[in-house]
Amino acid sequence: MKIAVIGSTGRTGRLVLDEGLRRGYGLTAFTRRPAGLSGVEGLRAVIQGDGRNLQDMRQALRGQDAVISIVSPEGRGPTTVASDAARALLAAMQEAGVRRVVSVSVYALQGRRPWILINLVRWLLRKPYADFARMERAIADSGLDWTIVRPPRLTNGPATGLVRSEAGCEDFAHGPYSISRADLAAVLLDLAADSQHVGEILLVSARKKPRNSAGRL
Repeated sequence: MKIAVIGSTGRTGRLVLDEGLRRGYGLTAFTRRPAGLSGVEGLRAVIQGDGRNLQDMRQALRGQDAVISIVSPEGRGPTTVASDAARALLAAMQEAGVRRVVSVSVYALQGRRPWILINLVRWLLRKPYADFARMERAIADSGLDWTIVRPPRLTNGPATGLVRSEAGCEDFAHGPYSISRADLAAVLLDLAADSQHVGEILLVSARKKPRNSAGRL
């Protein structure tokens, strides 16, 4: 399977590349900073470009089966980075005939738990979050086979395989309210490779490990 990874040099993007290569996928890495991919072997292609530039996106989308997009604004000020990149990506996908897109958004866009932390984060990042909301609307209105993934706090722990997901709701009823970037990378690849949750916003987080009842009477 051929997958383009937009935002491939970020911390999550690099893990998507590592896991995708381990699975044997043909990966195209799209990035503004190709030097950040030094030492990564086995990629189908590395495309240098700006995600907001339609021509750059066209180069990345040729011959792809699916796209994973991990674009995040920097800082707390007003921005249109995520929504501009989404519009360029969607236009390039339409031209190239690529239908499957999995895009990362943020849990706190609508999540309400844990309420003190969520309200603080939502207030501090209200301007970039407004851009994430514009990005989501553009994707949802595209007519493509989209899935939007909203993770909570991202950690740098290892992949555990213990992931819970819910569609059609705004937040989780209880914690954990975090997920490792490695587990998120695996979720993104799973979604890109099949048709689960097409047309849905999916919440994902870590899942508690079941208690071991061995030895109990």
